[in-house]
This record gives sequence, C-alpha cells and structure tokens, in this order.
Amino acid sequence: MEPIFTYKMKVRDYELDAQGIVNNANYQHYYEVTRHEFLETCGVSFTEMHNRGIDAIVSSITIKYKRSLVGSDEFLCTVNLHKKGIRYYFNQQIIRVSDNALCSEAEVEVVCLINGKPSRPDEFDVVLSKYIS
Repeated sequence: MEPIFTYKMKVRDYELDAQGIVNNANYQHYYEVTRHEFLETCGVSFTEMHNRGIDAIVSSITIKYKRSLVGSDEFLCTVNLHKKGIRYYFNQQIIRVSDNALCSEAEVEVVCLINGKPSRPDEFDVVLSKYIS
C-alpha cells in the first residue's frame, strides 16, 4: 500500500552506537518525528490541543528491525493509518534511500485522552477522516 505521508531524514553521527549503526532507540524518535510532521500537515497542533485538555498518547509500539542504518544514510519514514474503536494505528516504515531497503517497520497504537480520560477522539476523526481505512 502506498503511504499517505513520507518524511525524509538523515542519520546524524551522534545517533550511532559503538557498532557504528543507529542505536535502536533512535528509530522510535524517527517514527515520532514523522507522525508529528504528518499531523502538523493535517492542521493538528499538539500544544493547542493540550491546552484544551486533549492529548494523543502512544499506548503501545512494536518495532521490527530489518537492516541497520549507518552514519549519513538518508532515509524515508512513511505513515499509513487505520482506526479501530477509539484507537488509531499508525503503520510506519523506514526505507533507506540509497538502495530502497526496508530497515524497520512499526505499528504505533495511539489513544486520545480528553481531560485525562480515554475518549472518542471526534476532533481527530474529522481531521483524519480522509486517511482512515
């Protein structure tokens, strides 16, 4: 399936571990940056929503590592989205640009808290309606 959003990034030297590859924890950062960039293009401001008592939070994340990124690698991080009940599922991939290799994939489960309680995210449903499968 073609992604609904793609964001290009580059590995920075400080993200590498002693083996010279991207430390596994940095993949979660890449995925989060991409989700935030996607939501910003949809008009979602996390600060503004938080100030109104609405918080979208990650309730679980599963990451599979396929191939390692190394220093200066350029990569694409993609987003696909579906919803079940009150939960959104972001299916994401990291693809190295130089050889189109799938380096990692993740499923990120997100719920909305309204005034601290899990709730139906009506506002998100409106903003993301054209992307929900």
